[in-house]
Amino acid sequence: MFDKERFIHDCVGAVADGQGAIRELVAEVVSQGGAIMAELGEPRRAGINALYRSKDLTIINFVWAPCMSLMPHNHQMFSVVGIYSGREDNVFWRRAGGSIEAVGAKSLGVGDVTALERDAIHSVLNPIGKMTCAIHVYGGDFFAPPEPRSLWEHETLVEQPWDVEKVKALFEEAEARFNGWEQ
Repeated sequence: MFDKERFIHDCVGAVADGQGAIRELVAEVVSQGGAIMAELGEPRRAGINALYRSKDLTIINFVWAPCMSLMPHNHQMFSVVGIYSGREDNVFWRRAGGSIEAVGAKSLGVGDVTALERDAIHSVLNPIGKMTCAIHVYGGDFFAPPEPRSLWEHETLVEQPWDVEKVKALFEEAEARFNGWEQ
C-alpha cells in the first residue's frame, strides 16, 4: 500500500544519496498506481499539488488536464517523474544559438519513470482525453530554486524567466477548456 507520509519520509532520507535513490523510490510507488489514487484521492482538478517542500526536496502530485501542453522549461535541479494514471509525453530540447531545438522524446504510461538531469529542458503533453496523474520529485525547492529557471514560449521558442504563477494559470486554463468541451 502507498502511504504518502512514508513516501515523503523515504524521499527525505534518500535525497542525499542522489537521483538514483529517488528514482528507485518513485518506481516502487508508481508500480502501485491504484494505491496512490486511493491515498491521494481521485483527481478533481488539474494542478500542481505540493505534497512536500523544502530547500533540498520537493514532491508534487501533478494532475494534467486532458490534452494539456506545457511549454519547454528547465528545472535547474534533478527531477524524477513517475506516472500512476494516464500518459505524459515529454519532448527534450537543447539550446541552439539564441533558441532551443528538439532533440528527443519519451512517452510515459502507468508505472513508467524517467529521470531528468539538472540542466534538462523539456516540454510536457498529456495526449489523452482524461486526466494524467504523476508524482514528480525534485532535488531542490521547485517553487523557489536557488538558480533562475527559464521557460520558452511554445510558438516562438523565445526564452523567458520562469513564472510559477503563469504555469499554474495554464493548468487552470487547460481544465476550463476541457470542461467546456465536455458540455
